[in-house]
Amino acid sequence: MNAALQANKVAAITLSFWVIKICATTLGETAGDLFSMTLNMGYALSSIILLSMFAGLLGAQLARRSFNAPLYWAVILATSTAGTTMSDFLDRTAGLGYATGSGLIAITLALVLLVWRLVEGNLSVSRIETRRTEVFYWTAILVSNTLGTALGDYLADDSGLGFIGGAALIGGLIALTALIWRSTKASRVALFWIAFVLTRPFGATFGDLLTKPLEKGGLGFGTVGSSLVLAALMIACLVYSERRARAILATHPRNPERWQSG
Repeated sequence: MNAALQANKVAAITLSFWVIKICATTLGETAGDLFSMTLNMGYALSSIILLSMFAGLLGAQLARRSFNAPLYWAVILATSTAGTTMSDFLDRTAGLGYATGSGLIAITLALVLLVWRLVEGNLSVSRIETRRTEVFYWTAILVSNTLGTALGDYLADDSGLGFIGGAALIGGLIALTALIWRSTKASRVALFWIAFVLTRPFGATFGDLLTKPLEKGGLGFGTVGSSLVLAALMIACLVYSERRARAILATHPRNPERWQSG
């Protein structure tokens, strides 16, 4: 593995990246609810515990000098899980409501991206080679996953669409974003962040669909069962992606960046 690959510490943006990301965000929704509701820890304590886990994983990620797929996706999962409880704390415990909470988090994300752009001169997500850029990257991901939770809850509970309707709407917007990416020359960075934010409420509404009881429009699988199934699915996708990436490396040894699994 050469120095160029060692310097870049994030996953390549491929189809498998988005599949694993949706699995991670859906698992983040069910796991966050497992801490705050099933285990009855409450949103504040759950947020403190999950943010501490995120900080520990992020420290390990920042300390590494090369890309590590399991660690990378563990940090993504931690941002999703912590984002779930933080959003619920703002929307429910603090009493802001889903619409106001979503608006405030959206403004926060815009400010993070603006500062990133002003400091670094770009918002590239394909080349993360300095610790400062990596801190911006993970901060934006944490805030975007928190925003996605609030948007998903708003669509499912306050918009009148319900879990299935909310998931269908977000799914359609994701498909539209993919179509724009394939058929236009629109900014790839802008489309990435749009898709990244949208996949979080898709995961949130799908997670609620799995866990909520039948009388509330869900499928009644519960937080424990849903989390176990989603964790197994995420691990399976990651293993498949790693094996495929290693096969690509074997056939394209002169292009090692293609190895970096998504």
